[in-house]
Amino acid sequence: MSMNIEYAKTAPARAEIDALSGPMVVEFGTDWCGFCRAAQPLIAQAFQDHRAVEHMKIEDGSGRPLGRSFGVKLWPTLVFMLGGKEVARLVRPRDVSEIRDALALIDEPLAQ
Repeated sequence: MSMNIEYAKTAPARAEIDALSGPMVVEFGTDWCGFCRAAQPLIAQAFQDHRAVEHMKIEDGSGRPLGRSFGVKLWPTLVFMLGGKEVARLVRPRDVSEIRDALALIDEPLAQ
């Protein structure tokens, strides 16, 4: 699976995310957030070598229960999960290497 480019307006229940078995990144943010927009090229570049990782992009904001259940306070927040458990978290990533390092914790990169 490749990176999603749009934030989903509706979010799944936390129990659905916790029940997933494979590698996944849940990204919280909004389309109008400058930090979120600045991080998109970095996220896309990191995901090129990790196409097996599911990428769930969730629009977050006040009163949104999924983001609150993950304790999200700043955007973008990327939660790296494996087998329904959080393995790593990045808040406002500024370098592709930190995203790649977190992805490597949940997935093997594609052979070049």
